[in-house]
Amino acid sequence: MTLTLAARKGSDFSVLSRQIRDAKLLDRRRISYTFRIGFTLLAFVGGWVAFALVGNSWYQTIVAATLGLLFTQVAFLGHDGGHQQIWRSKRANDWLGIIAGDLMTGLSYGWWVDKHNRHHAKPNFEGHDPDIGEGVLAFTTEQAANRRGPVSRFITRNQALLFFPLLTLEGLNLHVASIQSLRDGRTHKRRGVEIALFTVHVLAYLGAVLLVLDPVKALVFVTIHQAVFGVYMGCSFAPNHKGMPTIPPGVQIDFLRRQVLTSRNVRGGWFTDFLLGGLNYQVEHHLFPNMPRPSLRRAQALVRAFCAEHEIRYTETTLFGSYAAALRHLHDLGAPLRAQAAQIGASRA
Repeated sequence: MTLTLAARKGSDFSVLSRQIRDAKLLDRRRISYTFRIGFTLLAFVGGWVAFALVGNSWYQTIVAATLGLLFTQVAFLGHDGGHQQIWRSKRANDWLGIIAGDLMTGLSYGWWVDKHNRHHAKPNFEGHDPDIGEGVLAFTTEQAANRRGPVSRFITRNQALLFFPLLTLEGLNLHVASIQSLRDGRTHKRRGVEIALFTVHVLAYLGAVLLVLDPVKALVFVTIHQAVFGVYMGCSFAPNHKGMPTIPPGVQIDFLRRQVLTSRNVRGGWFTDFLLGGLNYQVEHHLFPNMPRPSLRRAQALVRAFCAEHEIRYTETTLFGSYAAALRHLHDLGAPLRAQAAQIGASRA
């Protein structure tokens, strides 16, 4: 599905932005974040204390899965810091992001901020949004049509079925991308600090695992931990834009519609907010990236009413509905290749 809207004159967004500011929804939420950061750090440390206490046991498989969930919660804090949501000071937000990313989860903060900012600037813009760029999966009809080689074409034909299994490798993919970015150093203002903290993370992580566990259990632990981390990260971000309209090259759309029409919200209560790190308010987050996470729920009512007043399609669905839409989109993109494979098979029969 592609959008073909023309650019609009004037700015409806300025009116909405004024409403949001008047409601003080962009004010910092220091107390809320103090508790959030404290709780997350306590749980993170507790996970590693449990790891040490359980020792060389197969019960470590439970610890590994739990730490995979905790790593993602820490990554959510890094995400908030990268968007300058927590404190007024950019330096303080960046340092939280670096510690949460490079030191605690093994993800390069500088690499992520550069990639994520490009995504926010042009979400679902073909040729611009790195989140729908060339990769293992095809996210546009052009990418699907250009697949070459039996493995690549097989994956694209079956990418809806392979989506969740492939997410088990997403954690590894994020670590590798971080290492490559730190090596190149093009997007890092604090490259030396990031390399140092990233190295500490790798040495401490592998050192602890190999010190406590025998080689076989260590391999199983790392596999489960990174798989859960990858699936949780992927499942948190996939509902936001996958299956929403993409914007072909050359199409101009104003900021408000660019962000709203390409984003999808996920319905739910406080548990969904916690589970998805506030990313379930994707429309509001894209319109106001520096809005503190605790303010997003209140902002939703204003944004939804504004969109209804201006006849702008506002998409919201259940969590499972969002996955269904994303998988349906991936399945549809693979349809031409499945048809080709069927024709080839029929001709050989």
